[in-house]
Amino acid sequence: YTSINKYHSVIKIQKPENDIVRSSGLNKLNQQMNGKQSSVNNKVNDWDPKLKLTNQTKKALVSYNVHIFYYAWYGNIANDEKYIHWNHQYIKHWDAAIAKQYTKYSGRHSPPGDIGANYYPALGPYSSWNKTVIKEHMKQIQFSGAGVIVISWYPPGKSDPEGKPADTAVLPIMLAADEHDLKVTFHIEPYKDRTAKSVREDIKYIIDNYSQYPSFYKRRWKGQQLPLIYVYDSYHTKPDEWKEVLTRNGKNTIRGTKYDSIVIALLVEEGHTSYITTGGFDGFYTYFAADRFSYGASRANWAELKKFSLESSSLFIPSVGPGYIDTRVRPWNSQNIRNRLDGDYYNKEMEVALSVDPGIISITSFNEWHEGTQIEMAVEKEYEGFKYLDYSPHHPGYYLKLTRKWVHKFMKRKRPGSL
Repeated sequence: YTSINKYHSVIKIQKPENDIVRSSGLNKLNQQMNGKQSSVNNKVNDWDPKLKLTNQTKKALVSYNVHIFYYAWYGNIANDEKYIHWNHQYIKHWDAAIAKQYTKYSGRHSPPGDIGANYYPALGPYSSWNKTVIKEHMKQIQFSGAGVIVISWYPPGKSDPEGKPADTAVLPIMLAADEHDLKVTFHIEPYKDRTAKSVREDIKYIIDNYSQYPSFYKRRWKGQQLPLIYVYDSYHTKPDEWKEVLTRNGKNTIRGTKYDSIVIALLVEEGHTSYITTGGFDGFYTYFAADRFSYGASRANWAELKKFSLESSSLFIPSVGPGYIDTRVRPWNSQNIRNRLDGDYYNKEMEVALSVDPGIISITSFNEWHEGTQIEMAVEKEYEGFKYLDYSPHHPGYYLKLTRKWVHKFMKRKRPGSL
């Protein structure tokens, strides 16, 4: 294994074979999605959010036990004076011999027609800081039934190499989420010199600055209502360092303080269970939407992981996704493509996840366009000879509707009270 970073560093993982909820009104999206063809499909270039996102219709339930990973890192000229992330660079392969085969893929994409994604968003290359876009995203997520937005987050002043500081996008999202009966939590990303102790400070900042808002997510855990925080690439820091923050006797512990939280580790390798038993994490998630991409992301291992979670009294949060393709960013990574199969891939992910009776399911993702895991509305688009993938033969909102179907199945199950 090599260090993984989902948006800018190389991937060198095993190479696989070729609930109680609230309800509220939603908009015309439901009517759009029940039709054979959304009008958006024919109007990609003149899509106007101000005209399309106002009408209200049918009620939809959301489950706060379904979490969805959300990326507030996109920008455009109209809102941000430049394109951010849509113009993602091509990532060079670490092996010089392989990199040589892909030399024509270099530099950056050139939006709006040419973006760093294999699918094209119905909203075009939008800005994550645009309030109209945020409102539409909340509406789509509410329609999907997912109740908790897990926002990709960096401490103030920090960002991923492609973006701008993302903390400034949090409050507008939290306010809009509350209007749509959604909750928000945080996905702490890797940053330079991140340590267990710095993550403790991150958790303090998050709670001090955002816990007063109604949309801030908390969950009952071991007799308390606590925030739940995901830590991406948690395995970059050793379990012995984490235990100083996440166990009751640690030197810098959050346990028993106002900053106590349910802290969730990323499990990639089988050996990462030590982050629960030694490091003090309360649970673990698998993130990757490509089955067999890692031990944790392999559906065949989920029953065993659930067994471990019961034995260790921890939360197992399987991550499901509709597919995976990132060749517009990593052109050499075709071995990790997972075709959507007209929704059958997603159906299988959900089916296996529900079979292990998790307390929470996470969805990868609402809008990670670079890796083609999004369920956000996508449309047909062709630019200079390149034809973007789309959801045909289904409508642009098909994966929102399919998600809603599985969320409702998840909510209706009879559970024996397991974690």
